[in-house]
Amino acid sequence: MAEKIDLGKSGEALIAEYLGKKGYLIIDRNWRTKGGEIDLIASTPDNVIVFVEVKTRSSVSFGHPLEAINPDKQSRLMRLALAWLLAHKKWSNSYRIDCAAVIMGNPPQIDYRAGVI
Repeated sequence: MAEKIDLGKSGEALIAEYLGKKGYLIIDRNWRTKGGEIDLIASTPDNVIVFVEVKTRSSVSFGHPLEAINPDKQSRLMRLALAWLLAHKKWSNSYRIDCAAVIMGNPPQIDYRAGVI
C-alpha cells in the first residue's frame, strides 16, 4: 500500500512541476472533503482555476491510467470542484477540470489533457 501511495505522490509532484513550467501556480494539493479528494488545484497565468486529477501507473499493463476516470469519477470530480469553489468563495471564477496520466519510467511519460470534464 505504501508503494502505491508513493507512486501517486511522485506522479502528482511531476504534474505540479509540469504545470509550474507552464506558468501555473499551485494553490492547493490533496484537498479533501467527505466526498473525496482533488489532487491538485492550480491557477493559470490568466487566472482560470484548474482542478487536476492525476493518475499514475508504473506501466500500462492494466490499461492507460486515464481509463480509470470513469463516469462516476467524473461526476465526483465535478462535485468536488464546485465544493472547493464554494468553500474558498471563488464561485465567480472561471474554472476547468484537467486530467493527467503519468507512466513512471526513465523518463516518465506525461499525458496531460485540459478541460476534459
